[in-house]
Amino acid sequence: MAAPPRSQAGAPEPTRQLAPPRVAPTGQPGRPPMPPPAAHRGQPSAVGQPSAVGTSPAISQAVNQALGQALGGHRPAAPPPSQFSGQLQGQPAMPGQAQRRLPPGQPTMAQIVRDAFEKGMSDIHAGVGETPRFRDRGQILATNYPETDKETFMCWLAEIMTPAEIARFEDSLDFDGATQYEFARVRINVFDTLHGYSLVMRLIPLKIMTMEQLNLPTVFRDVCHYHKGLILVTGPTGSGKSTTMAAMVDYINKEMPKNIITIEDPIEFVHKSQRSLIKQREVGINTTKFENALKASLREDPDIILIGEMRDRETVNTAMKAAQTGHLVMGTLHTNSAVKTIERILSLYEPAEQETIRLAFAETLVGIIAQGLCRTTDGKRAAFHEIMINTDAIRDYIRRGETDEIEEVIPRCTFDGMCSMNQSLYRLYEEGRITEETALECSPKPNEMAQTLRGRV
Repeated sequence: MAAPPRSQAGAPEPTRQLAPPRVAPTGQPGRPPMPPPAAHRGQPSAVGQPSAVGTSPAISQAVNQALGQALGGHRPAAPPPSQFSGQLQGQPAMPGQAQRRLPPGQPTMAQIVRDAFEKGMSDIHAGVGETPRFRDRGQILATNYPETDKETFMCWLAEIMTPAEIARFEDSLDFDGATQYEFARVRINVFDTLHGYSLVMRLIPLKIMTMEQLNLPTVFRDVCHYHKGLILVTGPTGSGKSTTMAAMVDYINKEMPKNIITIEDPIEFVHKSQRSLIKQREVGINTTKFENALKASLREDPDIILIGEMRDRETVNTAMKAAQTGHLVMGTLHTNSAVKTIERILSLYEPAEQETIRLAFAETLVGIIAQGLCRTTDGKRAAFHEIMINTDAIRDYIRRGETDEIEEVIPRCTFDGMCSMNQSLYRLYEEGRITEETALECSPKPNEMAQTLRGRV
């Protein structure tokens, strides 16, 4: 497939307009026209049926008898219920949805999500006073949907949230959650801004991609076979951490008889027990507090505990305790490299505790995988990694607090499965999957990458 044309270096790419889906010209988009008032209230309006007008029972009975005789004793059958009386196809049944009605010409959120999904978009951005936008492989794209007013936005919230969740959002002005359509799961974040309410929706495919489909190195499979320890997958928001973790859990689920407990906020990828038994818990729904669920998981006979994010000191303490007591713990952090991850963990503790925590962390760590995403020549995206395995040499550096030395060791230990981000990017370049410009743009050390590309190293 030919590579898509690129703009001049440094020049911004022109905004692409996306064609909108078909929207019903009248009434609520995607919905049938409203029935007559009597039928809408569940009262048939055919001749011979009770009228919507309030009358006494005696008068109603006399009128009905007279009409029945005039029609030869035959009463017309009530019209069948509409086949569209349920939810819009592809739209989850959410409490409170029928309590609001969209303004004419506005799409339902189900239509927007379907449109984004069919076009391969990763995110939806919508807000009061704005037109909805999509994210496509890292770029924000404008759409031709109409501008969103507050009534439309609140109708969208009623589609994807319960009344209790909407009330909680209006009180705190922040909400994290998820919902599921028949074709995709969606992670939701709703928040307030200077110009009004806004939301971001991340589309998560229902089918979990395998490690082979993601082209992950074999070391990812190797670390899944550890019986205890701590595995950390790190990277900025939108770097594919959740997708990578889901692929690793899916591999364990298919290959090993384990008991896996996940604690997530919210649940993104949904797993079904196969060889392993999987129990997924969502904070706010299946448990009131993240910390409570993590502590309780130690009493639930787990082999593997997946933590959505290593948020704070208490989470790190419990995770290391679980790893020390014979469990494999998998977690994420928003750090860009193995060294930065170690420094972030240590920074949670007071100076007097540093030596103790370094020793504990060095003993429990299995490995750190830092991940990023880059655009490929076929218009898709690929992951590149820095992989650090906790060998004897790495363990000694962590104990002594000599983390700067680790950065120099990683590219020299490829036989242990380690690699630097530059090595990972260069491999993608050699395979023809990314351009030289992309390799330089994504490299954490562009000067070193430039020398590698010119064959000087």
